[in-house]
Amino acid sequence: MNIIVTGGAGFIGSNFIFHMLKEHPDYRIICVDALTYAGNLSTLEPVMDNPNFRFVKLDITDREGVYKLFEEEHPDMVVNFAAESHVDRSIEDPEIFLRTNIIGTAVLMDACRKYGIQRYHQVSTDEVYGDLPLDRPDLFFTETTPIHTSSPYSSSKASADLLVLAYHRTYGLPVTLSRCSNNYGPYHFPEKLIPLMIINALHDKPLPVYGEGLNVRDWLYVEDHCRAIDLIIHKGRVGEVYNVGGHNEMKNIDIVKIICNALGKPESLITHVVDRKGHDMRYAIDPTKIHNELGWLPETKFEDGIKKTIEWYLANEDWWKPIISGEYQKYYDKMYGNR
Repeated sequence: MNIIVTGGAGFIGSNFIFHMLKEHPDYRIICVDALTYAGNLSTLEPVMDNPNFRFVKLDITDREGVYKLFEEEHPDMVVNFAAESHVDRSIEDPEIFLRTNIIGTAVLMDACRKYGIQRYHQVSTDEVYGDLPLDRPDLFFTETTPIHTSSPYSSSKASADLLVLAYHRTYGLPVTLSRCSNNYGPYHFPEKLIPLMIINALHDKPLPVYGEGLNVRDWLYVEDHCRAIDLIIHKGRVGEVYNVGGHNEMKNIDIVKIICNALGKPESLITHVVDRKGHDMRYAIDPTKIHNELGWLPETKFEDGIKKTIEWYLANEDWWKPIISGEYQKYYDKMYGNR
């Protein structure tokens, strides 16, 4: 089985590659990544010497390059993690999100049509559903929840989702699609909430929290997400969408306080900054469908997952320290320095 994994040098993509090579040692995994700011080749160091692994530096919008790779590798499956994914960056510069997340998806599916494929899987987000009110804890996102996007990022992902389902209906492309809640775990890029708070706290730097920090997210440990995708690509019904959630709803401010407590840092480091434009209030996923059809449930409780995540960042400074210098520091200062 040959599987192309796009965006494999990023957070979830790299964890998925580690999972697949461990659980399916006879599979060949071809990692495609353009190595933009969030793609880090050092993340893949644990598998670089694996004979069943190949890394290819390639932008998925490069049609000629993608077609050439398909001719070389004859993939049986494609799992598309490649995406611009940070909401704040999408507000600052939407164009790159449209190009990568929509055009790139189309190029991949055109290659699948041209060369044949057993399965194309699109990794998406619960953000395509918009948000839920804080005063309705009984409401959850299901696969039939209407798309109602709030940011250029979620709009680009929703557009890609619709395109994937259209390719299935129009061309018969064998697709599946998953929409996950917020992930956390090893190799998470430091601009995201949990790694940002861990790293800032370690340096006794301010912990910037948008608004009052009352926004609620459903947190999913990345390995649980990888197991879900593994199940979907092998056993999921073609043409179907599967929601993947962690049953771990937490307020942002509570997450930050947990991290402070775990690291022995004072909550006085918390700094409330001007809220994000169009900030969604609550995400919460109902994973009943994937549980009933494929038997999946999240295995990692938040208190266990956050402990493992903090321990990983403490033990892997050599991975994240180079990242928080240079261009990332300029971006951080721009986003939080004057708020």
